[in-house]
Amino acid sequence: MIKLKKEVIKYAKKLNSTNLSILRSGNISLRAKFKNIEGFLITPSGRKYETLLPKEIVFVSLDGNYDKDGLKPSSEWKFHQDIYLEKNEANAIVHAHSLYATSLSVHGKLIPAFHYMVALAGGHDIKCSKYATFGTRALSRSIIKALKDRRACLMSNHGQVAYGDDLGKAFELAEEVENLCHQYLEAKKIGNPNILSKKEMISVLKNIKNYKN
Repeated sequence: MIKLKKEVIKYAKKLNSTNLSILRSGNISLRAKFKNIEGFLITPSGRKYETLLPKEIVFVSLDGNYDKDGLKPSSEWKFHQDIYLEKNEANAIVHAHSLYATSLSVHGKLIPAFHYMVALAGGHDIKCSKYATFGTRALSRSIIKALKDRRACLMSNHGQVAYGDDLGKAFELAEEVENLCHQYLEAKKIGNPNILSKKEMISVLKNIKNYKN
């Protein structure tokens, strides 16, 4: 368990060091089992990532239970819980208030197929969930809807979330989403970019499963 907690801390610190999410914003979680109880490890609420200790990483069961006498989990633990319940393939989740993803999300805009790399998130676009207050089940429901057949989505007036087989892959996808948002916003400055057809994106989706670079 200590090893897994250190992994969560490693990527929580990367949120800051890569500027994917500054200060206390964003959160990291990792699917785990504790005392034969299925759940996940998640960063605590209100703690600076640079000083996090393994004992401060919170275990939350898939039933939504955690030690009420210890540190509180991130205020966003409910959507982490619901993603793990909904997506069996999700083993790690990265949520970030990254600059360009947030900038696009405040307009409620999805990322269309302006670039074939959009397919890395699992579909022909990257959707933006409808706004709901942070930490609520309403937000969870909105995110789950936007994640249908996807591994990442934007969150209206909030940021982005991505999941993967492990924290390395989830974090890399979150970085890719941020990069795509940056590129799309830059492209929009000189007009509406060409959007790849659904037929082309179907072809890309078949081929990108073997993408290694």
